[in-house]
Amino acid sequence: MTYEQIAEMMEEMGLPFAYHHFAEGESPAPPFLLFLSPGENTFSADNQMYFSFKMLDIELYTDVKNLELEKQIEEVLKRHEIYYTKSEVWIESERLYEVLYETEV
Repeated sequence: MTYEQIAEMMEEMGLPFAYHHFAEGESPAPPFLLFLSPGENTFSADNQMYFSFKMLDIELYTDVKNLELEKQIEEVLKRHEIYYTKSEVWIESERLYEVLYETEV
């Protein structure tokens, strides 16, 4: 997927979003999304790369646990046939839940 295709998919999720972070002072009130590509997995042999899979992390930030929003995001990922693993943490310093969807595209 290209950056543009990922941005279009993020639009479908219906929440404010940014790549990696919002500019200082421009962060919206929760809920909001961030997405980033923390790396790339490649398959190669004989000094030649055959396949490249970009890692894509989608982070949902909420101030209250919101299963409906999670379901909404997961439906978009399913429509785009994107396999994901999901984890969650409470960020005490920010007083926010982070639900992380880790994928490869």
